[in-house]
Amino acid sequence: MFIVALTYKVDLSEVEKHIDAHIHYLEKYYDCGCFLASGRKVPRSGGVILAQAESHEALDAVIKEDPFFTEGVADYEVTEFVVSKSAAGLERLREC
Repeated sequence: MFIVALTYKVDLSEVEKHIDAHIHYLEKYYDCGCFLASGRKVPRSGGVILAQAESHEALDAVIKEDPFFTEGVADYEVTEFVVSKSAAGLERLREC
């Protein structure tokens, strides 16, 4: 499991130019099961994505498709962790 923390490098006006493409990118990876949750940071300085991937390298390849990455809008910090406990209904997130 991975936490992907995005931090904007540009003004929000520049971020907004790429929002539609970023949303399309998110939808692609929700559809295939890679992304589990995402949203804006508060205050709006970036975002967070909860992702699952076979490896850090596989997730890096996914990140490189994000329009925010290709357009130089955001920096990315990826943290890998092992889910050992979860709330009821989220058991599928746990590692075997």
